[in-house]
Amino acid sequence: MSSTKVIGMLLIGLGLVALVYQGFSYTTREKVVDFGPIQVTSEKTKSVPLPPIIGGAALICGIALMIVDSRKR
Repeated sequence: MSSTKVIGMLLIGLGLVALVYQGFSYTTREKVVDFGPIQVTSEKTKSVPLPPIIGGAALICGIALMIVDSRKR
């Protein structure tokens, strides 16, 4: 299996995942009060959106790499 084909498959997979999930979120902990032995923390959820154009571009590039690899042989 050539490296072009492997990269094409990875791009297709990542493009499909990006189109399905359209972003991800993560949680951070932040100290609100730190007064001696008393500590109060707060959890904040932040999200990172992925525009569908990124997933579509990765999908198209992956398909193009697969086509180029099949025509090269």
